[in-house]
Amino acid sequence: MTSLSGGSDNGGSAQEPQPLVCARCGTGAEGPQPTWTCSVENGIRQYFCDTCSRDNLRAIEGRLDSAWW
Repeated sequence: MTSLSGGSDNGGSAQEPQPLVCARCGTGAEGPQPTWTCSVENGIRQYFCDTCSRDNLRAIEGRLDSAWW
């Protein structure tokens, strides 16, 4: 079987994991952070650190985009 051009086959090379950065305050993290919040806004995945998530819990629960915080 062959892959169509533009398919998801990247030749077997693994993609380097990108360091997480909080979209609100810019805090960086090495490796996965299971306590961070992930939000998809306008088709873009954004991550928020523990502190920003706690500070904006009502807006997150109300499903407000981070621009409203």
